[in-house]
Amino acid sequence: MRESKLILLRHGESLYNKENLFTGWTDIDLSQKGVEQAERAGKRLAENALYPDICFTSWLKRAIHTAQIALKEMEWEHIDSIRSWKLNERHYGAWQQHNKDAVKREVGEEMFIAIRRGYDTPPPPLKAGDPRLPENDPKYGSLDPVLLPRSESLKQTRIRTLNYFAESIAPQLARGKCVLVSAHGNSLRALVMAIENLTPAQVVKLEIPTGEPILYRFDETLHPLGKRFL
Repeated sequence: MRESKLILLRHGESLYNKENLFTGWTDIDLSQKGVEQAERAGKRLAENALYPDICFTSWLKRAIHTAQIALKEMEWEHIDSIRSWKLNERHYGAWQQHNKDAVKREVGEEMFIAIRRGYDTPPPPLKAGDPRLPENDPKYGSLDPVLLPRSESLKQTRIRTLNYFAESIAPQLARGKCVLVSAHGNSLRALVMAIENLTPAQVVKLEIPTGEPILYRFDETLHPLGKRFL
């Protein structure tokens, strides 16, 4: 039986994680702790002889750099790394760049949890003219502005993430490859939700740890055979 492997790696701690700010599509880099987490992830992959055939990342530097650092640590930098905005973090709308505790005080804990950890409730959207809109970032200039969110629920994040998984990642797994996906808490929550067939109620409690590789094994029909944290 041909077996494939999927390694999910949430980027290491970012500078905004460190400052307790909502990041979303803000293109912020890793903190020193995040760099060390990425190095440790690379060591764990090498120790487990998990050398990817191909790597996928988002368009955000914290995910890109996590993959690069981990692969450098493994001395495995030659593989193709393919990037897509569809693996970006969930867009946190008007909450982006704001302190999480301050937002919670403003909207109340119930609404805060419903939006941050829930499935189908988006944060308040960015308004027209806001400099934080993705359309103001040159990296998204090649995309139809209709595709660019002003805020997203996990449900909306899941749609784009699973679309990309089906069109680009699943075909690699179907060929028996070992695939590394370096992405974000919510884009990876969306993938795990689909792989493990979790309900919206169950996904509320799902947390993806930073810098800790998660390994899934699949059979030739892409049925999951097992999961473990490295």
